[in-house]
Amino acid sequence: MGLIGVEGLQFYSHHGYHKEEQVLGGKYVVDIYMKVDLAEAAASDQLTKTINYEQIYQITKVEMEAHSKLIEHVCKRILDAIKSNFHNITYIKVRVSKHNPPLRGNVERVFVELEG
Repeated sequence: MGLIGVEGLQFYSHHGYHKEEQVLGGKYVVDIYMKVDLAEAAASDQLTKTINYEQIYQITKVEMEAHSKLIEHVCKRILDAIKSNFHNITYIKVRVSKHNPPLRGNVERVFVELEG
């Protein structure tokens, strides 16, 4: 068993509860961690025996482009979409970070993390 991480996927998206967030948008960063049996990929050196990072990025991009009020919802959509496309994943963790959230204070980021 091995762990694949795809970290720091950056997007400018329009998620948010407040109308201003939906219109103006903001910076988001997504981190994804997947447990997969990597024995065949390690032995064969074949991309078809592992998780293709480009596909992970594209799946995430599609979900980040679909507007939501809550990053909890975005996070779940990403997790579900990846799981439905890669049946060999035994565990997945997705973190969606929202930078400079509109709070009444100096906050660098907030995040939601889901596991499945």
